[in-house]
Amino acid sequence: MLRETYPYYLGNKPEAPNHALEVTDKYSGEVVARVAEADPAAIDRAIGKAVDAAGPMRALASFERRDVLLHCASRFEERAEELSLALCIEAGKPIKDSRGEVTRLIDTFRVAAEDSTRITGEIVPLDISARARNYSGMWKRVPIGPCSFISPFNFPLNLVAHKIAPALAVGCPFVLKPASRTPIGALLIGEILAETNLPEGAFSILPCTRNGAELFTTDSRLKLLSFTGSPDVGWDLKARAGKKKVVLELGGNAACIVDSDWDLDDAVKRIVFGGYYQSGQSCISVQRILVHESIYASFREKLVEVVRALKSGDPRDEETFIGPIISESAAKRIESWLQSAAKNGARILCGGVRDGVMISPAVVENVRRDEPLWSQEVFGPITCIKPFNDFDDALAEANNSAYGLQAGVFTRDLYKAQRAWDVLEVGGVLIGDVPSWRVDHMPYGGVKDSGFGREGIRYAMEEMSEMRLMVVRTP
Repeated sequence: MLRETYPYYLGNKPEAPNHALEVTDKYSGEVVARVAEADPAAIDRAIGKAVDAAGPMRALASFERRDVLLHCASRFEERAEELSLALCIEAGKPIKDSRGEVTRLIDTFRVAAEDSTRITGEIVPLDISARARNYSGMWKRVPIGPCSFISPFNFPLNLVAHKIAPALAVGCPFVLKPASRTPIGALLIGEILAETNLPEGAFSILPCTRNGAELFTTDSRLKLLSFTGSPDVGWDLKARAGKKKVVLELGGNAACIVDSDWDLDDAVKRIVFGGYYQSGQSCISVQRILVHESIYASFREKLVEVVRALKSGDPRDEETFIGPIISESAAKRIESWLQSAAKNGARILCGGVRDGVMISPAVVENVRRDEPLWSQEVFGPITCIKPFNDFDDALAEANNSAYGLQAGVFTRDLYKAQRAWDVLEVGGVLIGDVPSWRVDHMPYGGVKDSGFGREGIRYAMEEMSEMRLMVVRTP
């Protein structure tokens, strides 16, 4: 079970000046723990300690960075059920999915441990003309320096891991603001990091309210800001970040195209996973489904049948697939979008009924393009379906979005797959699967309002380091 109180971590050490931040069980709504909340003075101290730690972190040998990451991975394994239960309670994530996220947390740290010893450079031939005959060049990667991380509520373990594991792998000290609704997972990671011999100030994990987090964005001592969350907040942070490098992993309303040559049962199975896993609270959740008209009626029937049978309820129940929405206000927003779509001609084929923080999984057709249910990020257990008769038209419809994170295309036609890869304006195209699939070492990120920069350990390490050139002249 959860403990009654948790400290935050400032300069590698636990501190508990208060227990002002309440953490609720997202299913019952009951307060289950209280967490120390950082004020601006504590955040300022943490940034100062990160600055002081930049030199010692840079000096760590690759095997020392690797050993820290491997220690964490080992301890996560030992405490896997504790981490899973904490995630289930504070995020409302079904327990099976919570265990899956802990597995991904372990994977992320292990891959980072491997990549920490593979940071390479390059020899650059410079003698391209007579004036450079006696010159040679080479470059290496060096840590960018103190980093600021802001993580979201929906993956409180693994999206934290995708920031701090690459930072540790390259040797960057960091300050992290976990989501105030789900801070416990990050604090448990901090508890395990505190067991290592990282230099003082290497990490701080500071839950706080959004209003108190200004320094995470504006402080000029920080050299990189990495934010995962909503587009409105992300672009605002970028505008206020000053000269520091910014990496944004933002929202989406991912499209999935099902062509006539794909096995219907397989497509339905994968799309149900992609659209309703974690109650749709994922930025790469399947939201817009475009189905070839020759199979549309059959696909619709099969999809509705499976979605109706999904079990909703207590996320601690091993059989639960649909858990609670993160807050009642978020659930009410989703309900209002459904009502707006229905008022303007959409047909709700199943589900869409709200009971507090629970929304029954819904399939909706005939949604207008200007409705938020189609054009914005739902972040709930809702998918919208529409037929198409021309593959290029389907690609154009998928691109008709402010977002561009990932897209899925179910086709057996190699040339159509290649065209989708060429044409779709997204960070990743998945052939034969849903856009919701991710493995933790692949390059991951989006375009348009979905952000810029890439995560996936090696690619995040590149974002958190800089190239440094050396030129040698031989007299």
